Amino acid sequence: TLKALIIILLLPGIILAAETSVKMWEQSLSLPTYGVGEPEPNPVFYNGKVYQGAKGVQYPYPLQDKLTDKLADKTYDAVYLENEYIKVCVLPEMGGRIFTALDKTNNYDFFYRQTVIKPAFIGVLGAWISGGVEWNVPHHHRTSTFMPVDYTLEENPDGSKTVWVGEIELRHRLKWLLGITLYPGKSYVEVSARISNRTPLVHTFLYFANVSVHADSSYQVIFPPGLEYATGHGKHAFTPWPLATGTRVLNNQGYSEGDDLSWWKTHPSPISLFAINCHEDFMAGYNHGKAAGVVHVADHHLVPGKKLWEWGPGPAGRVWDEILTDTDGPYIEIMVGAYSDNQPDYSWIQPYEVKTFTQRWYPLREIRGVKNATLEAAVNLEVTERNTALLGFNVSEAYSGARAVLQAGDRVILDQVLDISPAKPFVKEIQLDSAVKEEDLRAALLCAEGEELVSYSPVKKKGSPMPEPVTPPPPPEEIETIEQLYLAGMRLEQFHNAALEPDPYYEEALRRDPGDYRTNTALGILYLKRKMFEQAEQRLNAAIQRITAQHTRPRDGEAYYYLGVACRAQGRNDSAWDAFYNASWSAAWYSASFSALAELAAEKGDYHRALAFLDRCLSTNFPNSNAQNLLSAMLRKLGRADEAARVASITLAADPLDFQAGNELYLAKLAEGSAAETETQLSRLKRVMRGSAQNYLETAANYGNCGLWDEAIGVLSRFVESEQSPEAANPLVYYYLGYYSGKKGDQQQAERYYRQAGRMRPDYVFPFRWESIEVLRDAARHNPGDSHAPYYLGNLLFESQPEQAVTEWEKSRQLDNSFSTVHRNLGLAYARIRNDIPNAIA
Repeated sequence: TLKALIIILLLPGIILAAETSVKMWEQSLSLPTYGVGEPEPNPVFYNGKVYQGAKGVQYPYPLQDKLTDKLADKTYDAVYLENEYIKVCVLPEMGGRIFTALDKTNNYDFFYRQTVIKPAFIGVLGAWISGGVEWNVPHHHRTSTFMPVDYTLEENPDGSKTVWVGEIELRHRLKWLLGITLYPGKSYVEVSARISNRTPLVHTFLYFANVSVHADSSYQVIFPPGLEYATGHGKHAFTPWPLATGTRVLNNQGYSEGDDLSWWKTHPSPISLFAINCHEDFMAGYNHGKAAGVVHVADHHLVPGKKLWEWGPGPAGRVWDEILTDTDGPYIEIMVGAYSDNQPDYSWIQPYEVKTFTQRWYPLREIRGVKNATLEAAVNLEVTERNTALLGFNVSEAYSGARAVLQAGDRVILDQVLDISPAKPFVKEIQLDSAVKEEDLRAALLCAEGEELVSYSPVKKKGSPMPEPVTPPPPPEEIETIEQLYLAGMRLEQFHNAALEPDPYYEEALRRDPGDYRTNTALGILYLKRKMFEQAEQRLNAAIQRITAQHTRPRDGEAYYYLGVACRAQGRNDSAWDAFYNASWSAAWYSASFSALAELAAEKGDYHRALAFLDRCLSTNFPNSNAQNLLSAMLRKLGRADEAARVASITLAADPLDFQAGNELYLAKLAEGSAAETETQLSRLKRVMRGSAQNYLETAANYGNCGLWDEAIGVLSRFVESEQSPEAANPLVYYYLGYYSGKKGDQQQAERYYRQAGRMRPDYVFPFRWESIEVLRDAARHNPGDSHAPYYLGNLLFESQPEQAVTEWEKSRQLDNSFSTVHRNLGLAYARIRNDIPNAIA
């Protein structure tokens, strides 16, 4: 109402800026770029490469190892967000990174601004660039960091605007989604993150935002003042923070006792330092020479990771300055991790689980450092040798009639009313009398209504003992208990250990007790990930036999659930049905079990029962987008298109890049007969799927898992009809079309698709989905002369079942002895797996 609006406008503490809108637009950005050659067209299999302490797996991505020194201008599609205080540029073509972020109040780039694209061999696949903010998920320096990601733009009811970036990564089929948002009148960049496990298997993931800042001798990385210890990768050693004491984490030469590790200039060589046991919500970086910096704020319960990384000012650092940029100079990475405080440090994500968190960054100026920060404000309080208190406040939005307060115990030293904004910080030096002790001081900034925006009292460190270093597990036979063997195997799995496999630890546990429930279950899940479904079933049956002895109903339904997954993967749906129902008696597996049962019911054509199962599934895990999308499909199939459209819209509100939800909205509008809305939605869907074969295949596979063959065929046919994609000749699309056509009962069409797929070039075709196993085997049955189908199947299986892969490649070689890549793959396999050097050479 008008009265309410007048009241809001008259509220104290609010300054209405002349311009409070957010602008968002797409624009071409021309940048000098060093050329990168075409990726490797052949599969690159894991060969023991260690990357940040974890396995450096490259398959199913193509290797990017052809860097050049040829410099030319290249045009990129950039997205810009701007309000009265800051301007942000996002590059979807470069992994969706925040490329630049400018503080307009002082013209300071609070993230590292690259003026050239100069890749170097740092990424998992090779090519990698520095600068801006890189999103590392689900592994460090994300495998696709140098590739385009999906994106879309959104205008929000509150006047804010959001760039959504994300992808379904290929190794584990996890999905990450980030909403990069600017608000009217606020100087912070907000990133809303959503990490989804869209698979029926448990996985682990790591998330770190890699924030780069320009560095020089006056740059300081600021961890919260109460922090006592920092550690390196893997938590193998610790050092007091911030003063060096010569502990093993500082194994570089050139440190002196008492060096302040928070300064860029202190470190002679490249180094990583992570905050450990830090219970505050912020970290920051500050350039004292430029009187400017940046602060990150997030709930430390969800975003505990705080890391300093740098090349250092020594000779090695100068070499990397030249490798990674032409004129932009050195940088520091001020990294922040969610569900992780170290690298490698992976967290578990259960089947169909969604994890969310929010991060915010805003620029700092003129306050000479940070002692505490909230979303609203940052404070610095320092007492000099002259017994002068330096007090400074920055805010992330404007406040009229705010109060800066400094107290010593109950005594008020300063209480000043002021107007403060991101463009107008508060800084003051206050002479203290000799009776004032620094530890008695307390600084606070309050808004006009009296609410505290930020405060700080000098922190005295607790003197906690240094943490114990993490050490690798001893050989399995030296471990005392079965429980310790089980936990050692779990940790090796969790952290994707590159040096030790979990199998020997599980196997030793089962040697001592073949029926151990925990170990059989863990090994069963591991076999499922390796697509060894029969072996998984054996281990899971052994686990169930142990836990149900004496006719006991188990408290935990995990083994039953994964037995259902194993049976279903082998096409034994009736057995899977029983296992999932048994698992559903356990609350922990209730939602995942009914999600699987709904898919089985849909595959039978029992849509009403599928709806009932989905109601149960979503009652305890509403963010499960797989179930939401199946709900839309079932409602549509039952003639309830308006309800289907509403469900799809709800799913898209949480994830604007959910392709299946977008497709369901399109199909629902089509069923409703709304021509204009149908065409609009189809156009939007095509744009966000950006002609990526993997996006279309993943969407089709979701439908195929529910027996919705028409929908799966429709999605893939739309890709085939598109002439915009350089991937339009991807043979996997045609293999899947053949499989779905056969499932629908059209065998002639299936064989046509299979023959067409077998004639296509095999470059860059690296299947990885478990669904592809049956697709390719079916193709081989219907087109036995196709040498490519067994070749692709061998690619899919090699890293988990190398002997089976060799069998498939030998089939391919017998069908086409001139297929060079098959010979190449067999050479690798004979050398690495069988140590058969003569056959490898041949």
